Amino acid sequence: MKIAVDAMGTDNHPVADVGGAVLAAQAYGETMILVGDRTRIEQELQKHETTGLPIEIVHADDSITMEDKPNEVLRGKAGSSMHVAIDLVKAGKADAFVTCGNTGAALAVSMFQLKRIAGVRRPAITAVGELGGHLITVVDVGANTDTRLEWLQQFALMGHLYSERVLGVANPRVGLLANGTEETKGDALVREAHPVFADMPFNFVGNMEPKDLFTGNVDVLVMDGYVGNVVLKTYEGTMSALGAILRRELQSDWRAKLGALLLRPYLRKTIKLMDPTQYGGAPLLGVNGVVIIAHGSSTAEIVKNAIGQACRAVKADVINTIRDGLDATGSGEPA
Repeated sequence: MKIAVDAMGTDNHPVADVGGAVLAAQAYGETMILVGDRTRIEQELQKHETTGLPIEIVHADDSITMEDKPNEVLRGKAGSSMHVAIDLVKAGKADAFVTCGNTGAALAVSMFQLKRIAGVRRPAITAVGELGGHLITVVDVGANTDTRLEWLQQFALMGHLYSERVLGVANPRVGLLANGTEETKGDALVREAHPVFADMPFNFVGNMEPKDLFTGNVDVLVMDGYVGNVVLKTYEGTMSALGAILRRELQSDWRAKLGALLLRPYLRKTIKLMDPTQYGGAPLLGVNGVVIIAHGSSTAEIVKNAIGQACRAVKADVINTIRDGLDATGSGEPA
């Protein structure tokens, strides 16, 4: 297996990108193809023990910044690390693509170069995390801000298949995000989707509230991309603020510092149970290739985890799984 890694993706590239690829090569034994400025990548690799590790470098003249607009990226920057890496997947020279770069650009370039899986109407960005000790898949978290019923159906089916085949969740419970559990709750799209989901070939458990991200009552939570992106950013902001408050309060006086010392192992365990980065990145489901998108602020450990998720998706043959699932249910886009 070969994983193409955008070495110019993180905010501090290529430090975490290269470090994560080295950790992944050590952990998974698969070939890492680092794509980007060869000189900078080689300089960064010299800081690591890489003897015998399956690591390759493919040079790219340019890179995409967080400020670049997706439509501008499509018209230009064909020599960017993102373009070159995705081209490797398209040409069959790599099995998956991992980036911590511009999400909009990754979505646009993936759709333009890899195209959609036959039958898919719209790709969806899928957040995967272990929250409160429970593994959950959330789809869509930002690829589509105005969603139609047919798209939402496919999001649910793709999320179900990813949860079951890649993450190993048996008969995953699929829920619709709403402002209440009653069938009459939700906006017009959710109310329209509820009876349709009930007839789909997956374990639909009805409407779910935002708190169910943490309760363990659902394995796949489906929503339109606008709501999903708000939910994701609200969670990330809340966790960041909570961490800052805890650090401040636990350093406020000697009693707090003593309590922090005693609680340290339990605090670490709690933080880990609420940390979605254990799975590294967000799978872009619906494009004709395995694409994992992680945060620009990712550490080497998070990059490693994102690569690990890409490896699992390749081994589970997720692309053909989605294609076959759409064909079996007749929910694919008409020819």
